[in-house]
Amino acid sequence: MMSALFFLLRIALLTLVAVLSTACSNTHDAPDGAKVDTHDAALIERGRYLAKAADCAACHTSRDGAPFAGGVKLDSPFGTFYGTNITPDAQHGIGKWTADDFYGALHEGVSPNGQLYPAMPYTSYRQMSRADSDAIYAYLMSLKPAAVTNREPDLSFPFNLRFAVRFWKMLFLENALPDASRGESADWNRGRYLANALGHCAECHTPRGAFGQLDGAKPLAGGALGRIHAPDLTPEGLGNRGWSARDLQTFFATGIAPQGSAFGEMHPVVHLSSQYMTPGDLRAISTYVLGDKPIAPTPLQTQSSDAAQMAAGRRAYLSVCAGCHGFEGEGKPHVAVSMRGNSTVRQSDAHNLIVSMLDGIDEQAFPGLEHMQEMPGFANTLSDDELAQVANYLRNSLGGQPADVTANVVHALRR
Repeated sequence: MMSALFFLLRIALLTLVAVLSTACSNTHDAPDGAKVDTHDAALIERGRYLAKAADCAACHTSRDGAPFAGGVKLDSPFGTFYGTNITPDAQHGIGKWTADDFYGALHEGVSPNGQLYPAMPYTSYRQMSRADSDAIYAYLMSLKPAAVTNREPDLSFPFNLRFAVRFWKMLFLENALPDASRGESADWNRGRYLANALGHCAECHTPRGAFGQLDGAKPLAGGALGRIHAPDLTPEGLGNRGWSARDLQTFFATGIAPQGSAFGEMHPVVHLSSQYMTPGDLRAISTYVLGDKPIAPTPLQTQSSDAAQMAAGRRAYLSVCAGCHGFEGEGKPHVAVSMRGNSTVRQSDAHNLIVSMLDGIDEQAFPGLEHMQEMPGFANTLSDDELAQVANYLRNSLGGQPADVTANVVHALRR
């Protein structure tokens, strides 16, 4: 009860500040009356590519549903959202929308039906050009309509007060993700547009404030919205985990690199989006996140450790992990990735490593014939102490990180 009251007071304060600081809505009108030829084959094909680059399917195509008919469950700290139907169905989709309506949704978070929650990443899409918006619109209008009813967000009070989104946008939408970094090359500038405007990488990989707004002071410094945390994508963060530009391009194209494979929410990004992008665009994204003059990948560092602790961790590792990941963590092709130098093992925060061991990872297919078999979760078979021992062995012996995981840390992450 107190929690709900607390958030209600915050919403009230937010509304008051917005009204006092803004005489009118800080929105920008999209060009009116734009004519888009939704039968232009070249425009539709370009829109198809851009829709993949923008990763639209990840939120708008459910596993067993019609393409772009919605229904994807999106969990957040504020409740559960569901991807909407964006097929050209006149009743349930966007069949009655104009190109201006579509552009307004992307840029201002406003649809013909009213305000859109920022679970729809218009905080990033608003950087998209009108030409690209129109191309995606033409592509979506070429799809087969699907009469699938949209599901309303399941939000607790006061987050279910949709009108409050207007005031949220007054405070946070303008310059939602300022990026003070600079690049000189054409690849860097193209990559910035692909990563920020289309790929909306910041939506997962940037920390957020108390009201869910992106922290513009820490772009791509890592986010914690999901069960698996989105890692730091700054040049320093990537370099510290051993990433090079070539490895990043391989990862975006195939989902697998020497640093590991895509899992969690990153797997659909590769499966539905980045694998379809041109080598030039993948090179551009890698150039943007690493910089025109990337720092050299940091070699594995030797960390001091307690010999008895490492011996206990290795025994547990050999018992439950080595059958797939190899006796020395070298991995097995088409079965399991290497643990030596693995990007997750090298993260300074052990959160993702612990959660992966607790929950497991589903069997995953990758571009071509590559796949990785299911990794079982050990929440019901290993104790907090045993999981902490394995985590410390992996982090210290194969990731160059301190052996600082405790049983209490593991226990706190059990579902």
